[in-house]
This record gives sequence, C-alpha cells and structure tokens, in this order.
Amino acid sequence: MQKNNCGINNLIEQCHSVAKEKGWWDSERNEAELIALMHSELSEALEAMRNHGKQEDIAEELADCCIRIFDYCGARKIDLEAALVKKIAYNKTRPYRHGKKF
Repeated sequence: MQKNNCGINNLIEQCHSVAKEKGWWDSERNEAELIALMHSELSEALEAMRNHGKQEDIAEELADCCIRIFDYCGARKIDLEAALVKKIAYNKTRPYRHGKKF
C-alpha cells in the first residue's frame, strides 16, 4: 500500500490501527456484520439529512461510514486507493447516466 499522510491507503492504515488498538479485531469478525455496520452509518447520515441536520452532522456520519470501510479494507488488505483510481477512470468512459434512470 502507498505510504503518505493524505492518501486513502494511509487513512486505511490509521483507521484499522485504531480499531485494532480499541479491541475490535481481538477475534475474527463476521463479514455480514461489518457490511451492515457500514450501511448503518449511511442510514444515520440519511436521518441527519431528514432531520435537517447541520452539514457537519451529516459529514460526521459519512466520515463514520468511511472509517468502517477503511477499517475493513485494512483488515482484508484491500487496496481501495487503487480500486478508486481504476473505477474513476472507468466511469469517465461511460455514457451519460449510462442508461440508468437513477
């Protein structure tokens, strides 16, 4: 993984390190539970929006989702930064809304 202070992979390393330090990886974790926890943070962001929350409240919930995703990627040695770069490049080649209604 890339080593720099502001890269995605550095954030992944930091998030996973903190989670391990706080005991979240003392034993193997259930994959479905980890995905559900990511999803729950998005649901909390949606609730903040629905309740006319301040942007910083919404941003905090989105950050929580990223932290859970980054922790997962760190645990599973997923190079999310490379996947993002690849996916962004691919999306640039797609047609307008690529045939989707939403």
